[in-house]
This record gives sequence, structure tokens and C-alpha cells, in this order.
Amino acid sequence: MKITWLGHSGFRLEIEDAVILIDPWLSGNPMFPENRRAEAIAGATHVLLTHGHGDHTGDTISIARELNIPVVGIYDLMSSWQTHQAIETIGFNKGGTVDLNGARVTMVNATHSSSMEGNEGPVYAGHESGYMIAGEDHVIYVSGDTDIMADMEWMGDYHQPDIGILCAGGHFTMDMRRAAYAAKRYFDFKTVIPCHYRTFPLLEQNADALKAGLPGVNVIEPEVLVPITP
Repeated sequence: MKITWLGHSGFRLEIEDAVILIDPWLSGNPMFPENRRAEAIAGATHVLLTHGHGDHTGDTISIARELNIPVVGIYDLMSSWQTHQAIETIGFNKGGTVDLNGARVTMVNATHSSSMEGNEGPVYAGHESGYMIAGEDHVIYVSGDTDIMADMEWMGDYHQPDIGILCAGGHFTMDMRRAAYAAKRYFDFKTVIPCHYRTFPLLEQNADALKAGLPGVNVIEPEVLVPITP
């Protein structure tokens, strides 16, 4: 398995026989070197979306068309895109599980918002979500954009994730201290990878508080396009 940060909340996850691009905002992302786009998307089999905000949907439609691969996510948005954008999608909902080339992806709750820009302001884009991704003897919790929520208690107990990819930049999501609290109270992670930080001055710029709050956990500050092998 390889987990590669694409900046902000974007990741390339190579697991089982799948290469999953999670929230691939590449064009215009201050953290991502656009001359390495081809490298980042090479061999991708699916795009997985947590919600509809532009810093997460980003290059999704263009990648789906370019590589002729399905986009996977909340039913409402997937149905709209399949009809109006003429791309292949796999739409499902919270509690549902889909098999992506051997990786078992379960949609779980998040607490945030989800919209896209319309001609007269934001338009509904289905609910925000997170994912539990199981494969190669690991379970990865991709939090999506969220704050701490009580649902994390049963999610941690039921799915038993050992790797957490957690939003932790603050302002729009949990910050580093809140992410550490959630990880310590509700989960038993061996590895935690922060995201949704460093992109803009408004967000947290390092994971010091996350590391301080999780003694004994391998907190990895990712570098863009440098693969992590848990």
C-alpha cells in the first residue's frame, strides 16, 4: 500500500488492485506542482469524493473524462454528474460499502457542509461524508472535512481503523488539538496523517500540536508526491 499526498486534502491511495484519487484538487492548488499532474494521476482506477466544495472536487470531472474512470461518492451528486456531465459514477450513501478493485470502501458520517458554486450562489451537492477503506490488512479512516462528533465513537469501535487521514487545519474543520483529542478518545490509530492544512495562511502550518497530543502514535507530516508506506 502507498499513500501519497497531493496537497490540501488530496491523496493518491494505492491499495489492493485500486489506485484511488481522493479529493483531487490539483489545478490552482498552491501546494501542488501542476507540472507533475500526469505523475499524480497515472494509472488511477477511481476518484473518491468526500463532498462538493471546490477545494475537494477540483479536477475530478476532467480526470474522470481523461482516464475514463468512475467517480465514487454521495448518491445525489453522483446522479447529477452522471446525467449532466456525462461521466461514469458510483453513487451510494452513508452505511453503504462498495468494492473498488478489492478495496472495501464504506461511507460514514462527517459534520461539515457540502455545496458547489452556482449562478446565484451555492447549490446543494449532497451530504458531506468520510470513508473507511479496508484492504491489505489495514483500515484507513479518511475523515473528510469534519469537526469532532459523537459518531466517531461507534465508527472507531466498529471499523477499528489503524490509519487515520484527518483534516486538522482549523477554521473550516478540526484543528490540530481537536483532531488529536478525537483520535485519542475515539480511535486506536497506529498512524495518523494530517491534511487540509498548510494550503493557506488561514490554516495551521504544522502538526506540532497533533504530535504532542498523540504520544505513541506515528504522526506523519506528509510531503507532496512523496509516498508513505504504513
